[in-house]
Amino acid sequence: MTKYLGLHETLDLHELLSFKNLCLTKATTMSVLAVDAELKAILSADVTTGTQHIQQLQQFLTNRRENS
Repeated sequence: MTKYLGLHETLDLHELLSFKNLCLTKATTMSVLAVDAELKAILSADVTTGTQHIQQLQQFLTNRRENS
């Protein structure tokens, strides 16, 4: 599947990866500053899912390079 990605799709993946990295950085930083336990739990869950999403996006880009 990934070997059929076009240039614009690859660029979109890079843009998405940059956005997800920014979100992960913000969630990590804010979780340290948060006082409310529920908010800390939400931010912690966001960090976990954000990390998974970043790994998936990186796999798409890595597989793209290997299959080209």
